[in-house]
Amino acid sequence: MSYASFHDPDPNPSPFRPGLAGRFAGNRLGMAASVAVVLVVAAAGVYLATASDEPAPSNAANALEYPSPSAAQAESPGAAPSASATPSTSTKPSTRTTPSTAATTKIPVTGWIPVDRAAWKAQADAYQALKIDPAPSSVGNLPEFRADCQYSHRLPDDPIVAPGLPGASHMHSFVGNKAVDANTVAGDLTKFTATSCKPVQDHSAYWVPTLYDNATGKPVETTGFRVYYRSLAKNSTGQMPMPNGLRMISGDAKKKKPTPRGATGQFYCAFYGPGDLDGIARSTNGNWPICGGDATLHFMMQFPDCWDGKHLDSPNHKDHVAYGGGNGCPTSHPVRIPAITFDIQYPAKGTPAGFYLSSDKEGKSASSMHGDAFVMWDVNTMNKRTKNCVQGRRTCDNYGYQK
Repeated sequence: MSYASFHDPDPNPSPFRPGLAGRFAGNRLGMAASVAVVLVVAAAGVYLATASDEPAPSNAANALEYPSPSAAQAESPGAAPSASATPSTSTKPSTRTTPSTAATTKIPVTGWIPVDRAAWKAQADAYQALKIDPAPSSVGNLPEFRADCQYSHRLPDDPIVAPGLPGASHMHSFVGNKAVDANTVAGDLTKFTATSCKPVQDHSAYWVPTLYDNATGKPVETTGFRVYYRSLAKNSTGQMPMPNGLRMISGDAKKKKPTPRGATGQFYCAFYGPGDLDGIARSTNGNWPICGGDATLHFMMQFPDCWDGKHLDSPNHKDHVAYGGGNGCPTSHPVRIPAITFDIQYPAKGTPAGFYLSSDKEGKSASSMHGDAFVMWDVNTMNKRTKNCVQGRRTCDNYGYQK
């Protein structure tokens, strides 16, 4: 089977696998986790949930193992940096030289972080007022847009799970916003916007546990990190954009199960041309593929596509979002948002010694692979891409319609 058969042709192929996310994740990695469909969101879009008491976490067992910051730390008052739906559209990145020492930095405690309701309503109203731009006839019908990112930096920090606690997590490899560390809050992502992603209007930060070569102990950093924003459903009824400041995690850093050939959640081999996604051989412990031909190691990761409309984060960083089912979202999470997918390429083919993740150095399996997304876009760009590409169900690249 050809890897190219997993996606529609791309006239401008990147060095890693465009489009494989939608095909491979759907068939092999359970991209759209089953959730009972109890509501199909109305076409006008449900974008503000009614106020209610904060719900108790329903899957707290999935919370990661980092320590929580002191309750004495100041909590960020809201998720969006301002109430305006049309912030500056300047694409010139700035540089953050001392991100951790700013006297005004506020470190939010983990928990239920409320959305800035005025900012979200302004963004949602602006989105609803947009019309879909006409698309050239050559544009495909995959409902997605993307950001192509490169490795930025490596730190034992996690501003979502362990905010304000530098060195409290295992090692993470960051792409996107170059200023991110343990003290990063939402406002920092709009103030310090230098990024390793294209388009530069994506100020978000994305990170995963660092991959290490088991034979040498040296880190293996990504050579291609594509972030898709896409629809997982067959229609785009009620589609809304992402709210700025949304934080979420996919995967489980505590999971330490073997990942043999054919296992869900394993690394796989991919390149243009024929070959075996599971590799031509396995590492000695069976957990890692050894790729043949020109194929290299890849990993695919899918985030939820439904949001509760009220919170930018939750105690376990998962309960405020959910996976939809069929063509709708559950009543608990009625707002349909683009589903983030990480499509990660590593410059490694695999060896008998295999690899290990910083989240499981002892077990040396791939099952603890997980990802964090701290979303922050220029609002106009997020709205326009969501309207044209996801709601309009047309294939877009980093800059709009993919010609």
